[in-house]
Amino acid sequence: MLFLQLVLLVVLLPDGDSEDDFQEPVSFRIILTTSFYNSSWTQNQGSAWLDDLQTHGWDNKTGAFIYLQPWSKGNFSNEELTEVEKLFYTYSIRSPSAYHNHISQWQLEYPFQVQLLLGCDSHFGEASVGFMRIAYQGSDLMSFQNTSWWPSPKGGRRAQQVCTVFNQYHVFNEIVYKLLTESCPQFLLGLLEAGKAYLQRQVRPEAWLSTGPSPGPGRLLLVCHISGFYPKPVWVMWMRGEQEQQGTQREKPHSMGLVFLVVIVPLVLLAGLTLWLWKCWKTHWRHQCTDLPSEQDPSSPGSSTYLNPTQW
Repeated sequence: MLFLQLVLLVVLLPDGDSEDDFQEPVSFRIILTTSFYNSSWTQNQGSAWLDDLQTHGWDNKTGAFIYLQPWSKGNFSNEELTEVEKLFYTYSIRSPSAYHNHISQWQLEYPFQVQLLLGCDSHFGEASVGFMRIAYQGSDLMSFQNTSWWPSPKGGRRAQQVCTVFNQYHVFNEIVYKLLTESCPQFLLGLLEAGKAYLQRQVRPEAWLSTGPSPGPGRLLLVCHISGFYPKPVWVMWMRGEQEQQGTQREKPHSMGLVFLVVIVPLVLLAGLTLWLWKCWKTHWRHQCTDLPSEQDPSSPGSSTYLNPTQW
């Protein structure tokens, strides 16, 4: 049979020209999502990512980072990591009060979500100055530049008003500036150095064959499965003798944008659905209360969904 004459060739591509350097751009991201359900119920969820690999979790009750890799501390001392934890935790506690206090002025309506993204990039062993952006309901609101907040063109009057308030926090903004220009680039380079053996490992692909639904009489669909390889760039091709068969294609490394589409978008939709259901439930309950002889306090839902790693 024809398919018995075909040979599957899988080639693991080298990760760059040097074993000691990261040739491809690498991104480090810290994400914090704050869900505002009402004036007294706010929930935070945080995480950190090296490209599409999660390196840190976050305990929103204690403010402590959760190190998900043996090398997740990079080359930072415990004291340095504690300082970053304090900054992250302070923002998560104090920032919501600004939104609660300006709920009417900024035309906010419960429930809503605010997402913060902080990060920096590395290319050819050099780390860039970091960045920090805030979004409201998944849309850009403002970004941090030098030592000030600047409104997004799409943020409208709300973005301008939020920037005015946040620019009054001079001490905090000075700390953020140092974090973006010094701490984030240094931590990223240390993270890459500490995790180099893991990040630059090469694992050969595992391939196996199966048959799929027949495309027609006398025809056979042969399916190739490939898994377990690292790094992600591999060549996969069907060969007949020395001749490459049509339909061969290369798998490409997942960009942060693709990771956002595949992983984050479903979480955004799920989080939005959760907030919408909560809003509908609250509205429905209030409507029913008009027919009751006395008012009752609705109980809070037992669980909630958060918006995880948002890419911008």
